[in-house]
Amino acid sequence: MISVQRPDPQRTVKAMQTKLLEQLSATDAQVILERLPERIRAAIIDRANEIEYPIESIIEMAIASFLDTEALGFADCKPGRGQ
Repeated sequence: MISVQRPDPQRTVKAMQTKLLEQLSATDAQVILERLPERIRAAIIDRANEIEYPIESIIEMAIASFLDTEALGFADCKPGRGQ
């Protein structure tokens, strides 16, 4: 008989919560955009449209790369690396 190990629901939920914390949501990005100067907001929107990326990804990349020159997003950001 083959034993099939079922995923631990608590572990799965925790992994999903961690992933959510590792990515900027569209709602959070909108809140950030609304608080930026108009020229910065316009530049972010223009850049997102230019490279066909969601605005939340552009904001996340900007913050992550400021803290870690090698990071593409929050998930791989190690503040201070590459400086």
